[in-house]
Amino acid sequence: MAIRRHQRIVETPTEARQGEPGPSVLAMLAISTGLALLVLGLVWFVFFHT
Repeated sequence: MAIRRHQRIVETPTEARQGEPGPSVLAMLAISTGLALLVLGLVWFVFFHT
């Protein structure tokens, strides 16, 4: 648990590294996965579609 010492917040290294992924991380993951699938689909269609 973070404590306050001399007007500063003191945390352990583990506490300092922890982050909270919010909805923006989920949106970025979904959009990047969708774009990757789209690009792979286009590559397949252009080069391998007969």
